[in-house]
Formats: sequence, C-alpha cells, structure tokens
Amino acid sequence: MQDELKINGTLIWYYTVCKREVWLISRNLIADQDNQLIEIGRIVHENSYLRDKKEITIGNIKIDILKRENGEFIVGEIKKSSKFKYAARMQLLYYLSILKEAGLNVRGELFFPEERKREEVILSNDSLGELEAMKRDILRIVYLEKPPKPTKISFCKNCAYKEFCWS
Repeated sequence: MQDELKINGTLIWYYTVCKREVWLISRNLIADQDNQLIEIGRIVHENSYLRDKKEITIGNIKIDILKRENGEFIVGEIKKSSKFKYAARMQLLYYLSILKEAGLNVRGELFFPEERKREEVILSNDSLGELEAMKRDILRIVYLEKPPKPTKISFCKNCAYKEFCWS
C-alpha cells in the first residue's frame, strides 16, 4: 500500500457498496476483469455520449464527461444502471467537492444511458459533511491490517471480487 493514500471516486463508490472492497482496492488487488458486468459497463461507457469530452483526469480523479451547456460546465458520471444510484451520487459529489476546492463551480449530472435517465447532483453542506465522514472511515478501513469480514449482500452474487470473499 502507498505511504499516503489518495482517496478517489472509486473508493467513495465502493465504500457505499462494500467496505471490504475498499480494503482490497487500496491494496491494488484487481477485480476479475473477465466479469461480464465489468465488460458491459465498459461498453456502455465507451459507446455513450460520444459528442462529449470524456475521461478527463484532474489530479487523482477521472471525470467521465465534461460538457458545457448554456455557459455552465457540467461534470457527468456515466453508469450502466441506477441500481447503485446512491454510490454514483456520492462519487460525483466527491468530484464536485474536489473541483470546488480548486475554485471551480460546476454542476453535476448522473447519466444512465441504458435507462435513458439523467439526474442532477448538487453539492451541499450536508453532502460535504457526509463525504468528510466517508473519507475518514475509508482511511480507517485501508489502514486495517486485515480486510473487514465479508458480509453477504445482494451485490455479492455478481461481484467481480467475490473470489476474495466466498471461495
């Protein structure tokens, strides 16, 4: 593990889904890349919103979409489905908070192209407080000597990390 962990959107996303995955990812343990859902997610991401600027890296964050509408910048996050909408929302809020710290005031949108849905995401004081609590707990988890015990949740059956928990 790195000397000083840089929290990123992926850790925020996984934190809301499975704390054990946070620990695994922090150790650079790679998910099963042959997992069908990972591949579907890649295809959806690559083939959606082709006219927009995609995969913008700013510091330790990677923004899916950056576009301008009516003179306003919009940072977007593309997801295969809204099944994990809370996780996607928190990931996008994290990006918005990083950009706000850099002096940029942007709006966020979640994009679910397969469902033909969009959802606006606005950074608030409440969401900033929630993110700070998440970041503290993420750091607590990654500095554990062993990963948190696996907990069976509905996500487990399709998880690309399930071999690390249930084999």
